[in-house]
Amino acid sequence: MVAEEARKEAMAKSVSGGKITYFVVASCVMAAMGGVIFGYDIGVSGGVMSMGPFLKRFFPKVYKLQEEDRRRRGNNNNHYCLFNSQLLISFTSSLYVSGLIATLLASSVTRSWGRKPSIFLGGVSFLAGAALGGSAQNVAMLIIARLLLGVGVGFANQSVPLYLSEMAPAKYRGAISNGFQLCIGIGFLSANVINYETQNIKHGWRISLATAAIPASILTLGSLFLPETPNSIIQTTGDVHKTELMLRRVRGTNDVQDELTDLVEASSGSDTDSNAFLKLLQRKYRPELVMALVIPFFQQVTGINVVAFYAPVLYRTVGFGESGSLMSTLVTGIVGTSSTLLSMLVVDRIGRKTLFLIGGLQMLVSQVTIGVIVMVADVHDGVIKEGYGYAVVVLVCVYVAGFGWSWGPLGWLVPSEIFPLEIRSVAQSVTVAVSFVFTFAVAQSAPPMLCKFRAGIFFFYGGWLVVMTVAVQLFLPETKNVPIEKVVGLWEKHWFWRRMTSKRDIQETTILSH
Repeated sequence: MVAEEARKEAMAKSVSGGKITYFVVASCVMAAMGGVIFGYDIGVSGGVMSMGPFLKRFFPKVYKLQEEDRRRRGNNNNHYCLFNSQLLISFTSSLYVSGLIATLLASSVTRSWGRKPSIFLGGVSFLAGAALGGSAQNVAMLIIARLLLGVGVGFANQSVPLYLSEMAPAKYRGAISNGFQLCIGIGFLSANVINYETQNIKHGWRISLATAAIPASILTLGSLFLPETPNSIIQTTGDVHKTELMLRRVRGTNDVQDELTDLVEASSGSDTDSNAFLKLLQRKYRPELVMALVIPFFQQVTGINVVAFYAPVLYRTVGFGESGSLMSTLVTGIVGTSSTLLSMLVVDRIGRKTLFLIGGLQMLVSQVTIGVIVMVADVHDGVIKEGYGYAVVVLVCVYVAGFGWSWGPLGWLVPSEIFPLEIRSVAQSVTVAVSFVFTFAVAQSAPPMLCKFRAGIFFFYGGWLVVMTVAVQLFLPETKNVPIEKVVGLWEKHWFWRRMTSKRDIQETTILSH
Protein backbone atom coordinates (compact mmCIF):
# COMPACT_ATOMS: atom_id res chain seq x y z
CA MET A 1 0.00 0.00 0.00
CA VAL A 2 2.80 2.39 0.96
CA ALA A 3 4.75 1.38 -2.13
CA GLU A 4 1.73 2.04 -4.34
CA GLU A 5 1.23 5.51 -2.83
CA ALA A 6 4.92 6.26 -3.33
CA ARG A 7 4.68 5.15 -6.95
CA LYS A 8 1.69 7.41 -7.54
CA GLU A 9 3.47 10.36 -5.98
CA ALA A 10 6.60 9.72 -8.04
CA MET A 11 4.53 9.40 -11.19
CA ALA A 12 2.75 12.68 -10.53
CA LYS A 13 6.04 14.47 -10.03
CA SER A 14 7.55 12.87 -13.12
CA VAL A 15 4.69 13.71 -15.43
CA SER A 16 4.06 17.16 -13.99
CA GLY A 17 7.69 17.99 -14.59
CA GLY A 18 7.71 16.62 -18.14
CA LYS A 19 9.35 18.80 -20.75
CA ILE A 20 7.57 20.46 -23.63
CA THR A 21 9.56 19.01 -26.51
CA TYR A 22 9.74 20.39 -30.03
CA PHE A 23 8.13 17.16 -31.19
CA VAL A 24 5.07 17.75 -28.98
CA VAL A 25 4.80 21.41 -29.91
CA ALA A 26 4.99 20.72 -33.65
CA SER A 27 2.45 17.89 -33.41
CA CYS A 28 0.00 19.91 -31.32
CA VAL A 29 0.27 23.03 -33.50
CA MET A 30 -0.55 20.97 -36.55
CA ALA A 31 -3.45 19.16 -34.86
CA ALA A 32 -4.84 22.43 -33.50
CA MET A 33 -5.46 23.55 -37.08
CA GLY A 34 -8.72 21.69 -36.50
CA GLY A 35 -9.67 24.66 -34.35
CA VAL A 36 -8.79 27.10 -37.12
CA ILE A 37 -11.25 25.53 -39.56
CA PHE A 38 -14.02 25.67 -36.96
CA GLY A 39 -13.32 29.29 -36.05
CA TYR A 40 -12.99 30.33 -39.67
CA ASP A 41 -16.38 28.84 -40.49
CA ILE A 42 -18.10 30.64 -37.59
CA GLY A 43 -16.54 33.96 -38.61
CA VAL A 44 -17.08 33.68 -42.33
CA SER A 45 -20.75 32.66 -42.10
CA GLY A 46 -21.61 35.69 -39.98
CA GLY A 47 -19.57 38.02 -42.20
CA VAL A 48 -20.99 37.03 -45.58
CA MET A 49 -24.51 37.37 -44.17
CA SER A 50 -23.89 41.10 -43.86
CA MET A 51 -22.60 41.43 -47.44
CA GLY A 52 -25.14 42.89 -49.85
CA PRO A 53 -24.05 40.94 -52.97
CA PHE A 54 -24.25 37.64 -51.09
CA LEU A 55 -27.72 38.39 -49.75
CA LYS A 56 -28.92 39.70 -53.13
CA ARG A 57 -27.85 36.49 -54.90
CA PHE A 58 -28.99 33.85 -52.41
CA PHE A 59 -31.46 35.57 -50.06
CA PRO A 60 -33.16 38.31 -52.10
CA LYS A 61 -36.06 38.75 -49.67
CA VAL A 62 -33.67 39.55 -46.83
CA TYR A 63 -31.72 41.90 -49.10
CA LYS A 64 -34.93 43.71 -50.11
CA LEU A 65 -35.98 44.20 -46.48
CA GLN A 66 -32.50 45.46 -45.65
CA GLU A 67 -32.58 48.04 -48.43
CA GLU A 68 -36.05 49.22 -47.38
CA ASP A 69 -34.82 49.58 -43.81
CA ARG A 70 -31.91 51.75 -44.95
CA ARG A 71 -34.23 54.12 -46.80
CA ARG A 72 -36.56 54.68 -43.86
CA ARG A 73 -33.98 54.43 -41.07
CA GLY A 74 -35.07 56.42 -38.06
CA ASN A 75 -38.80 55.92 -38.67
CA ASN A 76 -39.16 52.26 -37.80
CA ASN A 77 -37.91 49.79 -35.25
CA ASN A 78 -38.37 46.61 -37.26
CA HIS A 79 -34.63 46.25 -37.90
CA TYR A 80 -34.50 43.56 -35.23
CA CYS A 81 -36.41 41.26 -37.59
CA LEU A 82 -34.47 41.91 -40.80
CA PHE A 83 -32.51 38.66 -40.63
CA ASN A 84 -35.33 36.50 -39.30
CA SER A 85 -35.41 34.35 -42.43
CA GLN A 86 -35.70 30.57 -42.11
CA LEU A 87 -33.70 30.05 -45.29
CA LEU A 88 -30.90 32.28 -44.02
CA ILE A 89 -30.98 30.56 -40.64
CA SER A 90 -30.74 27.18 -42.41
CA PHE A 91 -27.59 28.37 -44.17
CA THR A 92 -25.99 29.06 -40.79
CA SER A 93 -27.25 26.08 -38.83
CA SER A 94 -27.13 23.28 -41.42
CA LEU A 95 -23.47 22.72 -40.58
CA TYR A 96 -24.40 21.60 -37.09
CA VAL A 97 -26.82 18.93 -38.28
CA SER A 98 -24.13 17.12 -40.26
CA GLY A 99 -21.58 17.88 -37.54
CA LEU A 100 -23.76 16.11 -34.98
CA ILE A 101 -23.95 12.94 -37.08
CA ALA A 102 -20.27 13.09 -38.00
CA THR A 103 -19.02 13.39 -34.43
CA LEU A 104 -20.93 10.26 -33.40
CA LEU A 105 -19.36 8.37 -36.31
CA ALA A 106 -15.98 9.84 -35.39
CA SER A 107 -16.20 8.16 -32.01
CA SER A 108 -15.83 4.71 -33.60
CA VAL A 109 -12.99 5.86 -35.85
CA THR A 110 -11.11 7.52 -32.99
CA ARG A 111 -11.62 4.59 -30.63
CA SER A 112 -10.79 1.80 -33.08
CA TRP A 113 -8.18 3.34 -35.40
CA GLY A 114 -6.84 6.30 -33.46
CA ARG A 115 -7.03 10.08 -33.28
CA LYS A 116 -4.99 10.66 -36.45
CA PRO A 117 -7.49 9.14 -38.98
CA SER A 118 -10.31 11.26 -37.56
CA ILE A 119 -8.26 14.43 -37.93
CA PHE A 120 -7.45 13.49 -41.55
CA LEU A 121 -11.09 12.80 -42.42
CA GLY A 122 -12.08 16.11 -40.86
CA GLY A 123 -9.60 17.98 -43.03
CA VAL A 124 -10.69 16.24 -46.24
CA SER A 125 -14.40 16.89 -45.65
CA PHE A 126 -13.84 20.53 -44.78
CA LEU A 127 -11.68 21.00 -47.87
CA ALA A 128 -14.47 19.63 -50.08
CA GLY A 129 -17.01 21.90 -48.41
CA ALA A 130 -14.83 24.97 -48.88
CA ALA A 131 -14.41 24.24 -52.59
CA LEU A 132 -18.15 23.75 -53.11
CA GLY A 133 -19.09 26.82 -51.06
CA GLY A 134 -16.75 29.12 -52.96
CA SER A 135 -18.18 27.98 -56.29
CA ALA A 136 -21.86 27.83 -55.22
CA GLN A 137 -24.39 28.87 -57.84
CA ASN A 138 -27.57 28.47 -55.79
CA VAL A 139 -28.79 28.01 -52.24
CA ALA A 140 -28.83 24.21 -52.57
CA MET A 141 -25.10 24.12 -53.39
CA LEU A 142 -24.47 26.53 -50.55
CA ILE A 143 -26.24 24.34 -47.99
CA ILE A 144 -24.63 21.12 -49.29
CA ALA A 145 -21.28 22.84 -48.86
CA ARG A 146 -22.24 23.70 -45.28
CA LEU A 147 -23.15 20.06 -44.64
CA LEU A 148 -19.70 18.95 -45.86
CA LEU A 149 -18.08 21.58 -43.68
CA GLY A 150 -20.10 20.19 -40.78
CA VAL A 151 -18.72 16.69 -41.35
CA GLY A 152 -15.21 18.15 -41.25
CA VAL A 153 -15.87 20.10 -38.07
CA GLY A 154 -17.54 17.08 -36.46
CA PHE A 155 -14.52 14.83 -36.97
CA ALA A 156 -12.03 17.54 -36.00
CA ASN A 157 -13.85 18.68 -32.86
CA GLN A 158 -14.15 15.11 -31.65
CA SER A 159 -10.52 14.12 -32.15
CA VAL A 160 -8.36 17.24 -31.80
CA PRO A 161 -9.13 18.07 -28.12
CA LEU A 162 -8.38 14.44 -27.21
CA TYR A 163 -5.16 14.53 -29.17
CA LEU A 164 -3.94 17.70 -27.46
CA SER A 165 -4.81 16.51 -23.93
CA GLU A 166 -3.13 13.15 -24.41
CA MET A 167 0.06 14.55 -25.94
CA ALA A 168 0.57 17.23 -23.29
CA PRO A 169 2.47 16.73 -20.01
CA ALA A 170 0.14 17.23 -17.02
CA LYS A 171 1.89 20.42 -15.95
CA TYR A 172 1.20 22.08 -19.30
CA ARG A 173 -1.98 20.29 -20.36
CA GLY A 174 -4.19 23.31 -19.78
CA ALA A 175 -2.03 25.61 -21.87
CA ILE A 176 -1.60 23.14 -24.74
CA SER A 177 -5.25 22.09 -24.79
CA ASN A 178 -6.37 25.73 -24.70
CA GLY A 179 -4.48 26.04 -27.96
CA PHE A 180 -7.58 24.55 -29.59
CA GLN A 181 -9.71 27.52 -28.53
CA LEU A 182 -6.86 29.87 -29.46
CA CYS A 183 -6.92 28.41 -32.95
CA ILE A 184 -10.69 28.81 -33.07
CA GLY A 185 -10.10 32.47 -32.25
CA ILE A 186 -7.38 32.76 -34.90
CA GLY A 187 -9.70 31.20 -37.47
CA PHE A 188 -12.53 33.54 -36.46
CA LEU A 189 -10.22 36.55 -36.62
CA SER A 190 -8.81 35.50 -40.00
CA ALA A 191 -12.34 35.19 -41.40
CA ASN A 192 -13.20 38.68 -40.16
CA VAL A 193 -10.08 40.17 -41.75
CA ILE A 194 -10.88 38.51 -45.08
CA ASN A 195 -14.54 39.54 -44.87
CA TYR A 196 -13.51 43.14 -44.25
CA GLU A 197 -11.07 43.17 -47.17
CA THR A 198 -13.46 41.49 -49.62
CA GLN A 199 -16.68 43.31 -48.73
CA ASN A 200 -16.40 45.80 -51.61
CA ILE A 201 -15.30 43.25 -54.21
CA LYS A 202 -18.06 42.12 -56.58
CA HIS A 203 -17.72 38.45 -55.70
CA GLY A 204 -15.86 38.98 -52.45
CA TRP A 205 -18.08 36.51 -50.64
CA ARG A 206 -16.70 33.74 -52.89
CA ILE A 207 -13.19 34.59 -51.76
CA SER A 208 -14.29 34.53 -48.13
CA LEU A 209 -15.93 31.12 -48.43
CA ALA A 210 -13.24 29.52 -50.61
CA THR A 211 -10.34 30.70 -48.42
CA ALA A 212 -11.47 28.11 -45.86
CA ALA A 213 -9.62 25.64 -48.09
CA ILE A 214 -6.26 26.99 -46.89
CA PRO A 215 -6.44 25.82 -43.23
CA ALA A 216 -8.27 22.68 -44.38
CA SER A 217 -5.40 21.81 -46.73
CA ILE A 218 -2.83 22.39 -44.00
CA LEU A 219 -4.78 20.14 -41.61
CA THR A 220 -5.28 17.41 -44.21
CA LEU A 221 -1.65 17.27 -45.32
CA GLY A 222 -0.27 17.80 -41.84
CA SER A 223 -2.34 14.97 -40.38
CA LEU A 224 -0.49 12.52 -42.61
CA PHE A 225 2.69 13.24 -40.64
CA LEU A 226 1.18 13.41 -37.16
CA PRO A 227 2.25 10.75 -34.64
CA GLU A 228 -0.41 8.91 -32.69
CA THR A 229 -0.75 9.64 -28.98
CA PRO A 230 0.65 7.05 -26.54
CA ASN A 231 -2.86 6.64 -25.09
CA SER A 232 -4.27 5.86 -28.53
CA ILE A 233 -1.48 3.42 -29.35
CA ILE A 234 -2.03 1.34 -26.23
CA GLN A 235 -5.82 1.46 -26.71
CA THR A 236 -5.87 0.46 -30.39
CA THR A 237 -2.90 -1.92 -30.61
CA GLY A 238 -2.09 -3.01 -27.08
CA ASP A 239 1.60 -2.72 -28.06
CA VAL A 240 3.34 -1.76 -24.81
CA HIS A 241 6.78 -1.44 -26.40
CA LYS A 242 5.56 0.92 -29.12
CA THR A 243 3.69 2.94 -26.51
CA GLU A 244 6.84 3.24 -24.40
CA LEU A 245 8.88 4.46 -27.36
CA MET A 246 6.29 7.14 -28.16
CA LEU A 247 6.12 8.19 -24.50
CA ARG A 248 9.87 8.66 -24.41
CA ARG A 249 9.71 10.76 -27.54
CA VAL A 250 6.87 13.03 -26.44
CA ARG A 251 8.13 13.45 -22.86
CA GLY A 252 11.76 13.98 -23.83
CA THR A 253 13.02 11.50 -21.24
CA ASN A 254 13.57 7.77 -20.82
CA ASP A 255 12.00 7.84 -17.35
CA VAL A 256 8.40 7.07 -18.38
CA GLN A 257 7.80 3.78 -16.60
CA ASP A 258 5.29 5.18 -14.09
CA GLU A 259 3.19 6.85 -16.76
CA LEU A 260 3.42 3.75 -18.95
CA THR A 261 2.18 1.58 -16.08
CA ASP A 262 -0.82 3.85 -15.62
CA LEU A 263 -1.58 3.73 -19.35
CA VAL A 264 -1.47 -0.07 -19.36
CA GLU A 265 -3.77 -0.20 -16.33
CA ALA A 266 -6.18 2.32 -17.90
CA SER A 267 -6.27 0.40 -21.18
CA SER A 268 -7.12 -2.88 -19.44
CA GLY A 269 -10.74 -1.74 -19.15
CA SER A 270 -10.81 0.03 -22.49
CA ASP A 271 -13.37 -1.13 -25.05
CA THR A 272 -13.09 -0.77 -28.80
CA ASP A 273 -16.48 -2.35 -29.49
CA SER A 274 -19.99 -1.04 -29.96
CA ASN A 275 -20.77 -1.33 -26.23
CA ALA A 276 -18.82 1.82 -25.42
CA PHE A 277 -21.94 4.02 -25.42
CA LEU A 278 -23.69 1.61 -23.07
CA LYS A 279 -20.65 1.56 -20.82
CA LEU A 280 -20.88 5.33 -20.46
CA LEU A 281 -24.35 4.87 -18.93
CA GLN A 282 -23.03 2.81 -16.02
CA ARG A 283 -23.52 4.39 -12.60
CA LYS A 284 -19.79 4.61 -11.90
CA TYR A 285 -19.40 6.93 -14.90
CA ARG A 286 -22.32 9.16 -13.90
CA PRO A 287 -20.12 12.21 -13.09
CA GLU A 288 -18.41 12.03 -16.48
CA LEU A 289 -21.72 11.55 -18.30
CA VAL A 290 -23.29 14.54 -16.56
CA MET A 291 -20.31 16.73 -17.42
CA ALA A 292 -20.30 15.48 -21.02
CA LEU A 293 -23.87 16.79 -21.25
CA VAL A 294 -23.85 20.00 -19.22
CA ILE A 295 -20.49 21.54 -20.13
CA PRO A 296 -21.21 21.88 -23.87
CA PHE A 297 -24.78 22.93 -23.06
CA PHE A 298 -23.56 25.66 -20.73
CA GLN A 299 -20.92 26.74 -23.26
CA GLN A 300 -23.62 27.40 -25.85
CA VAL A 301 -26.09 29.16 -23.54
CA THR A 302 -23.47 31.71 -22.60
CA GLY A 303 -24.81 33.31 -25.78
CA ILE A 304 -21.40 33.36 -27.47
CA ASN A 305 -22.64 32.01 -30.78
CA VAL A 306 -25.28 34.73 -30.94
CA VAL A 307 -22.35 37.13 -30.89
CA ALA A 308 -20.15 35.01 -33.18
CA PHE A 309 -22.79 34.24 -35.82
CA TYR A 310 -24.67 37.46 -35.74
CA ALA A 311 -22.15 40.08 -34.57
CA PRO A 312 -22.17 41.92 -37.92
CA VAL A 313 -25.97 41.70 -37.91
CA LEU A 314 -26.12 42.91 -34.30
CA TYR A 315 -23.87 45.88 -35.03
CA ARG A 316 -26.00 46.83 -38.01
CA THR A 317 -29.02 46.57 -35.74
CA VAL A 318 -27.46 49.05 -33.30
CA GLY A 319 -26.68 51.62 -35.97
CA PHE A 320 -23.52 50.70 -37.88
CA GLY A 321 -23.32 50.33 -41.65
CA GLU A 322 -21.94 47.28 -43.44
CA SER A 323 -18.31 48.40 -43.22
CA GLY A 324 -18.62 49.55 -39.63
CA SER A 325 -20.24 46.32 -38.52
CA LEU A 326 -17.47 44.21 -40.07
CA MET A 327 -14.78 46.41 -38.51
CA SER A 328 -16.44 46.14 -35.10
CA THR A 329 -16.58 42.36 -35.48
CA LEU A 330 -12.89 42.38 -36.36
CA VAL A 331 -12.11 44.28 -33.14
CA THR A 332 -14.05 41.79 -31.02
CA GLY A 333 -12.22 38.95 -32.78
CA ILE A 334 -8.87 40.44 -31.77
CA VAL A 335 -10.07 40.80 -28.18
CA GLY A 336 -11.28 37.19 -28.06
CA THR A 337 -8.06 35.76 -29.45
CA SER A 338 -5.91 37.84 -27.08
CA SER A 339 -7.92 36.75 -24.04
CA THR A 340 -7.58 33.08 -25.01
CA LEU A 341 -3.82 33.54 -25.26
CA LEU A 342 -3.88 34.97 -21.74
CA SER A 343 -5.87 31.95 -20.57
CA MET A 344 -3.18 29.65 -21.96
CA LEU A 345 -0.59 31.42 -19.81
CA VAL A 346 -2.49 31.24 -16.51
CA VAL A 347 -4.79 28.20 -16.63
CA ASP A 348 -2.19 25.81 -15.18
CA ARG A 349 -1.31 28.30 -12.45
CA ILE A 350 -4.61 29.59 -11.10
CA GLY A 351 -6.77 26.63 -12.16
CA ARG A 352 -9.88 25.96 -14.21
CA LYS A 353 -12.51 26.85 -11.61
CA THR A 354 -11.04 30.29 -10.93
CA LEU A 355 -11.18 31.17 -14.62
CA PHE A 356 -14.74 29.85 -14.84
CA LEU A 357 -15.72 32.15 -11.96
CA ILE A 358 -14.00 35.29 -13.26
CA GLY A 359 -15.20 34.79 -16.84
CA GLY A 360 -18.76 33.95 -15.80
CA LEU A 361 -19.15 37.10 -13.71
CA GLN A 362 -17.60 39.24 -16.43
CA MET A 363 -19.94 37.87 -19.10
CA LEU A 364 -22.96 38.24 -16.82
CA VAL A 365 -22.33 41.94 -16.17
CA SER A 366 -21.73 42.56 -19.90
CA GLN A 367 -24.87 40.72 -21.04
CA VAL A 368 -27.14 42.51 -18.56
CA THR A 369 -25.66 45.93 -19.36
CA ILE A 370 -26.05 45.40 -23.12
CA GLY A 371 -29.65 44.39 -22.51
CA VAL A 372 -30.31 47.54 -20.48
CA ILE A 373 -28.74 49.79 -23.14
CA VAL A 374 -30.69 48.17 -25.96
CA MET A 375 -33.92 48.35 -23.96
CA VAL A 376 -33.59 51.99 -22.82
CA ALA A 377 -32.39 53.24 -26.19
CA ASP A 378 -35.17 51.44 -28.02
CA VAL A 379 -37.87 52.75 -25.70
CA HIS A 380 -36.75 56.38 -26.06
CA ASP A 381 -35.77 56.56 -29.71
CA GLY A 382 -37.29 53.65 -31.53
CA VAL A 383 -33.86 53.22 -33.16
CA ILE A 384 -30.54 52.69 -31.42
CA LYS A 385 -28.26 55.59 -32.28
CA GLU A 386 -24.57 55.34 -33.06
CA GLY A 387 -23.51 56.50 -29.59
CA TYR A 388 -25.28 53.55 -28.04
CA GLY A 389 -23.71 51.37 -30.72
CA TYR A 390 -20.19 52.24 -29.55
CA ALA A 391 -21.14 51.36 -25.98
CA VAL A 392 -22.46 48.01 -27.19
CA VAL A 393 -19.19 47.34 -29.05
CA VAL A 394 -17.17 47.97 -25.86
CA LEU A 395 -19.44 45.74 -23.81
CA VAL A 396 -19.34 42.99 -26.41
CA CYS A 397 -15.52 43.16 -26.24
CA VAL A 398 -15.68 42.79 -22.45
CA TYR A 399 -18.05 39.86 -22.88
CA VAL A 400 -15.89 38.19 -25.54
CA ALA A 401 -12.80 38.62 -23.36
CA GLY A 402 -14.60 36.88 -20.48
CA PHE A 403 -15.58 34.01 -22.75
CA GLY A 404 -12.10 33.90 -24.27
CA TRP A 405 -10.39 33.03 -21.02
CA SER A 406 -13.12 30.93 -19.45
CA TRP A 407 -15.92 29.02 -21.18
CA GLY A 408 -14.30 29.26 -24.60
CA PRO A 409 -11.10 27.27 -23.99
CA LEU A 410 -12.24 25.46 -20.84
CA GLY A 411 -15.38 24.18 -22.53
CA TRP A 412 -13.05 22.09 -24.70
CA LEU A 413 -10.23 21.49 -22.21
CA VAL A 414 -12.21 20.13 -19.25
CA PRO A 415 -14.19 17.45 -21.13
CA SER A 416 -11.04 16.24 -22.89
CA GLU A 417 -9.22 15.62 -19.60
CA ILE A 418 -11.89 14.31 -17.19
CA PHE A 419 -12.80 11.05 -18.93
CA PRO A 420 -10.97 7.77 -18.20
CA LEU A 421 -9.36 6.11 -21.23
CA GLU A 422 -11.97 3.36 -21.52
CA ILE A 423 -14.77 5.86 -22.25
CA ARG A 424 -12.76 8.87 -23.42
CA SER A 425 -13.52 8.66 -27.13
CA VAL A 426 -17.24 8.01 -26.78
CA ALA A 427 -17.64 10.61 -24.02
CA GLN A 428 -15.89 13.21 -26.16
CA SER A 429 -18.28 12.37 -28.99
CA VAL A 430 -21.23 12.93 -26.66
CA THR A 431 -19.73 16.26 -25.60
CA VAL A 432 -19.27 17.46 -29.18
CA ALA A 433 -22.68 16.11 -30.22
CA VAL A 434 -24.40 18.01 -27.42
CA SER A 435 -22.45 21.10 -28.44
CA PHE A 436 -23.70 20.76 -32.01
CA VAL A 437 -27.29 20.20 -30.89
CA PHE A 438 -27.37 23.39 -28.84
CA THR A 439 -25.32 25.40 -31.33
CA PHE A 440 -27.95 24.45 -33.88
CA ALA A 441 -30.70 25.41 -31.45
CA VAL A 442 -29.06 28.78 -30.75
CA ALA A 443 -28.54 29.48 -34.45
CA GLN A 444 -32.18 28.62 -35.13
CA SER A 445 -33.61 30.58 -32.23
CA ALA A 446 -31.44 33.70 -32.05
CA PRO A 447 -32.98 35.71 -34.94
CA PRO A 448 -36.59 34.98 -33.91
CA MET A 449 -35.75 35.72 -30.27
CA LEU A 450 -34.01 38.98 -31.21
CA CYS A 451 -37.04 39.88 -33.33
CA LYS A 452 -39.58 39.06 -30.62
CA PHE A 453 -37.81 39.73 -27.33
CA ARG A 454 -35.24 42.35 -28.46
CA ALA A 455 -33.32 43.29 -25.31
CA GLY A 456 -34.80 40.30 -23.50
CA ILE A 457 -32.48 37.90 -25.33
CA PHE A 458 -29.52 39.29 -23.38
CA PHE A 459 -31.29 38.80 -20.04
CA PHE A 460 -32.17 35.26 -21.10
CA TYR A 461 -28.53 34.32 -21.60
CA GLY A 462 -27.55 36.31 -18.52
CA GLY A 463 -29.77 34.06 -16.42
CA TRP A 464 -28.02 30.98 -17.73
CA LEU A 465 -24.65 32.52 -16.86
CA VAL A 466 -25.72 32.67 -13.21
CA VAL A 467 -26.76 29.00 -13.26
CA MET A 468 -23.57 27.72 -14.91
CA THR A 469 -21.19 29.78 -12.77
CA VAL A 470 -22.71 28.38 -9.57
CA ALA A 471 -22.92 24.82 -10.94
CA VAL A 472 -19.25 24.67 -11.95
CA GLN A 473 -18.08 25.88 -8.55
CA LEU A 474 -20.18 23.24 -6.79
CA PHE A 475 -19.88 20.15 -8.97
CA LEU A 476 -16.64 20.28 -10.99
CA PRO A 477 -13.38 19.17 -9.32
CA GLU A 478 -10.21 21.13 -10.01
CA THR A 479 -7.98 19.25 -12.49
CA LYS A 480 -5.00 21.61 -12.51
CA ASN A 481 -1.67 19.72 -12.78
CA VAL A 482 -3.31 16.30 -12.32
CA PRO A 483 -2.00 13.61 -14.74
CA ILE A 484 -4.75 12.74 -17.22
CA GLU A 485 -5.04 9.08 -16.17
CA LYS A 486 -5.28 10.18 -12.51
CA VAL A 487 -8.18 12.63 -12.94
CA VAL A 488 -10.63 9.76 -12.33
CA GLY A 489 -9.57 9.76 -8.68
CA LEU A 490 -10.86 13.30 -8.19
CA TRP A 491 -14.47 12.17 -8.56
CA GLU A 492 -13.97 9.63 -5.78
CA LYS A 493 -12.97 12.45 -3.40
CA HIS A 494 -15.65 14.97 -4.48
CA TRP A 495 -18.30 15.78 -1.87
CA PHE A 496 -21.19 15.06 -4.24
CA TRP A 497 -19.92 12.49 -6.75
CA ARG A 498 -18.05 10.14 -4.41
CA ARG A 499 -21.18 8.19 -3.49
CA MET A 500 -21.61 7.24 -7.17
CA THR A 501 -17.96 6.35 -7.75
CA SER A 502 -17.22 4.53 -4.49
CA LYS A 503 -17.40 1.13 -6.22
CA ARG A 504 -14.66 1.99 -8.74
CA ASP A 505 -11.79 1.09 -6.45
CA ILE A 506 -13.35 -2.30 -5.64
CA GLN A 507 -14.11 -3.10 -9.30
CA GLU A 508 -10.72 -1.98 -10.58
CA THR A 509 -8.85 -3.80 -7.81
CA THR A 510 -10.70 -7.00 -8.73
CA ILE A 511 -9.79 -6.57 -12.41
CA LEU A 512 -6.11 -5.95 -11.64
CA SER A 513 -5.91 -8.89 -9.24
CA HIS A 514 -6.97 -11.19 -12.07
